[in-house]
Amino acid sequence: MPFYQDLDPSTPSGKRTAERLIILKEALKEIPEKTVDSTLLVATWNIRDFDKPAYGERSEEAIYYLAEIISRFDIVAVQEVYRDLKALNRVLKILGGFWKPLISDTTEGSKGNDERMVYLYDSRKVAFGGLAGELVLPDIKTETGDVVPAQQFWRSPYICGFKAGWSTFMLCSAHILWGRQKAIGGIEPADRIEEIRKVAKFLKKRTQDPAVWSRNLILLGDFNIFSSDEKGAFGELTKTGGFTIPDHHRDFVTNASKNRSYDQIAFLIQKDRLDWTGRAGVFDYYQYVYTELDQELYAEAMGAAYHLTSRGAIRNAASKSRYYKTYWRTHQMSDHLPLWVELKIDFSGQYLKRKLAGGI
Repeated sequence: MPFYQDLDPSTPSGKRTAERLIILKEALKEIPEKTVDSTLLVATWNIRDFDKPAYGERSEEAIYYLAEIISRFDIVAVQEVYRDLKALNRVLKILGGFWKPLISDTTEGSKGNDERMVYLYDSRKVAFGGLAGELVLPDIKTETGDVVPAQQFWRSPYICGFKAGWSTFMLCSAHILWGRQKAIGGIEPADRIEEIRKVAKFLKKRTQDPAVWSRNLILLGDFNIFSSDEKGAFGELTKTGGFTIPDHHRDFVTNASKNRSYDQIAFLIQKDRLDWTGRAGVFDYYQYVYTELDQELYAEAMGAAYHLTSRGAIRNAASKSRYYKTYWRTHQMSDHLPLWVELKIDFSGQYLKRKLAGGI
């Protein structure tokens, strides 16, 4: 339940924000209700350049919408959080004190893009289990016996352990490289596929370690996957890593243009300790906020760039529309849509049956 005490509906933007929040709250009812202890709502959301100074600060309006959407879940893995945490703290203020963050360090260098990984979780429902770390690949031993450093991930995946209900589980949030290589035949570039392969192999081996923190692992995030064609990157998750992605999840598209399966939630779990309920989806907030019909409402906020290109040319109607839809509003909200899944975390009945049978 977000807090709105600082929202001022006496201003045009404040009034619009309050009105759209009411619409957004109603629309979010397509996502199952949060329960006290029987189910868990997990989401992953790449919030574009959140909040890189090159694009200016998010408006107060956008911050309210982001917080409203996040509040609908129990735990959210967020990618593309900038090193300056001002925008994240603005969202946390609206979410309220029950919401806690777990924040990775930035991945340095141009490939890392000054990004952090963040988990936001409702501490009334979810407890941090004490495990937190970034994935680092081990050195490689060559056929000649030499040891060479492994090429690390562009952005270090972030793995943390959590407890909820009867379940303990690890979440690993990843943001796979976009890369400089070109896609061939509708299949992702080779360097992107290779990075996903490395993540999948590493985590599969980790879950087989006798000392692993939990046998339940959920890998989620922005993989820049084009589709569920298993000849490409998707197959590295399911075949190489042995991850399960339920069949009815495979057709989800998660980019704002709704033609790519960039974001994924994949499972290596013990289904008598953690399981999905069958309910999952993608929430398209652009049907309710910053809609295509809202373009002229934000003409003043978009400034000169709405009227002139970077080269000074006057934008025609099509160019203005493209700027609003694919650039400006995606830096208010995102160019990704949140992907979510509902998990079962109450196994008390199964426990009692095993106990009666003498299995415990």
